[in-house]
Amino acid sequence: MIKTLIIEDEEYIRKGLISMIEMLDKGLTIIGECASVQEAITVSKACKPDLVFLDINLADGNAFEFLEKTSQLAHRVIFTTAYEKYALQALKQGAIDYILKPVDLDELETAIDKALVSLSRKNTPETNLKQWNDDKNKLVLRLQDSLQIIDLKTLMFCKSDKGYTTFYLADGKSFVASKSLKDYEEQLPSATFVRTHQSYCVNLNYIDKYDKNGYVILRNGEAIPVSSRKKESFVALLLKAGIH
Repeated sequence: MIKTLIIEDEEYIRKGLISMIEMLDKGLTIIGECASVQEAITVSKACKPDLVFLDINLADGNAFEFLEKTSQLAHRVIFTTAYEKYALQALKQGAIDYILKPVDLDELETAIDKALVSLSRKNTPETNLKQWNDDKNKLVLRLQDSLQIIDLKTLMFCKSDKGYTTFYLADGKSFVASKSLKDYEEQLPSATFVRTHQSYCVNLNYIDKYDKNGYVILRNGEAIPVSSRKKESFVALLLKAGIH
């Protein structure tokens, strides 16, 4: 029996999630439902659940307050929220998985399966946390069927087109996310990633040279345009970095 606690301030969402969990029949037993941080802390300390489904924004605070107050407990956490921007923070807290609302049954099953594996291996939240101890070097992309974690050290450049952004990695892989480059720009370290054009953001570490015709040439031969508006400041930046 996997003792499971649902922490969600919207009753209809709690009931819907419980119905889906019961439908999947994975051996989870619901031991309680909570709508607030304080209630969740009290129930968790008393009942010591194995697995917690945790909403980010609750009636009297947020999920991270709950995690701080129950850090001594060994429960596994699956975040459920409508806000994708919290994904990396959730993973850094040692979460097993992260599900966006409205909850998809297949995504829920995948998350539960991950939790079951973690429980069987007796992993602790601290063990999961080790993977996410440096958020400055990680970016979480919401793809069509998954959350993709990118190591920013391997990201050569991003290209935006019609509301979508493609991320090109040094190993030849690429991933398409359904958001504009502007949505991701603030998550990229400004000391490393530079916007050369309305549609492009480049990792300075992968630049081979600057072509005075208005292109940056990457180590793999890829040519990235530099807009006339950004040319002067970009060239100054390259000279400062020692790239010619």
